[in-house]
Amino acid sequence: MHETPRGTRLHIALFGRRNAGKSSLINALTRQNLAIVSNVAGTTTDPVYKSMEILPIGPVVLIDTAGLDDEGELGQKRVAKSMAVLAKTDLVLLVADVQKGLGKTELELIETARKKELPVIGVANKIDLLPQPEEISFPLPDMTWVKVSALTGKGINELKQAMVKLAPKEWVAPTIAGDLVPPGELAMLVVPIDLAAPRGRLILPQVQTIRDLLDNDCLTMVVKERELKAAFGVLRKPPRLVITDSQAFLKVDADTPPGVLMTSFSILFARYKGDLATLVEGALAVEELQPGDKVLIAEACTHHQVADDIGTVKIPRWLRQIVGGELHFSWSSGLELPSDLSGYKLIVHCGGCMINRREMLSRIMTAQAAGVPIVNYGVLIAYVHGILRRALAPFPDVLRLYENKEMT
Repeated sequence: MHETPRGTRLHIALFGRRNAGKSSLINALTRQNLAIVSNVAGTTTDPVYKSMEILPIGPVVLIDTAGLDDEGELGQKRVAKSMAVLAKTDLVLLVADVQKGLGKTELELIETARKKELPVIGVANKIDLLPQPEEISFPLPDMTWVKVSALTGKGINELKQAMVKLAPKEWVAPTIAGDLVPPGELAMLVVPIDLAAPRGRLILPQVQTIRDLLDNDCLTMVVKERELKAAFGVLRKPPRLVITDSQAFLKVDADTPPGVLMTSFSILFARYKGDLATLVEGALAVEELQPGDKVLIAEACTHHQVADDIGTVKIPRWLRQIVGGELHFSWSSGLELPSDLSGYKLIVHCGGCMINRREMLSRIMTAQAAGVPIVNYGVLIAYVHGILRRALAPFPDVLRLYENKEMT
């Protein structure tokens, strides 16, 4: 992800008057002191571009702009440069000081952004300075507003959730697996043809992964799990990456030589459409489950269930074995998670192949807001089989997070 080209990142520009708290908000969003913060008005002069990762949104470019109320001949040139940033912006954050409210400056920016059909989120900043921030209201009810304090961090998670919802529809992570396999190198895909496989075709995640690898000039080889050993035998050079269906994880782990990277379609899609780090943290919550706890199995679509179905049979069986007792399972399928998630100790979500990245991220953040750990099928399967560490090896940052969490 750190090598994601700037051009493929979501561009988020922060606008507002001087001292509205734009630079402080960047630091709060990234949890780093990246931007220079000062009480002196006009500290930010020219637009400043910062490529970074904001979880769970992914790779972005944050653009800090000069105050739109800058004065004088030089100030007007800075304002012009700030407004020019709109041409490369995907999402606008309009930062306003709640003590000063909205004025002509903010309204003109909103009007200009709307003409360019850019989504705008109003950020009512500095609520820590108000005795009763819940009572403030805004004169533009048809626009999304989020109350935050860049100083204390209050409201930042709600702001990230709004950013996910309003990001452009075509916004997606840049690649499924193409960044893991250099051009000209081989990716081996393991595709079981069992009772759950549709007749005469591959399923969507498999097709999308093949296309992504081809788009990135990678070689691809598709085999069933029973032929994996034979495939290794005919190759003069091992593949750079083995990608398997999660249900064949154990056999593929056993048949893939040590030193060859291996992961699953589901884990790839956890990163592509969701937030792999959060889903890995959710897997660790399995160890906290106790007999009698409630677990939600959530699928984004309805599908034909087969004997030994993964969502209704296998996962409940594995979790009961780990816990050593009965658990109370609920199942949901379709467009939304249940409205009330209170009481659940864990959400196990499908790979989400039928929903887009924005919706999957929204589900993850809904779970986080309810304080319920969430994991997806592929990550959970790797965890319960004791091979999550190997399955995360292609993603060093997430593997490091997993190992650190394991030690705490």
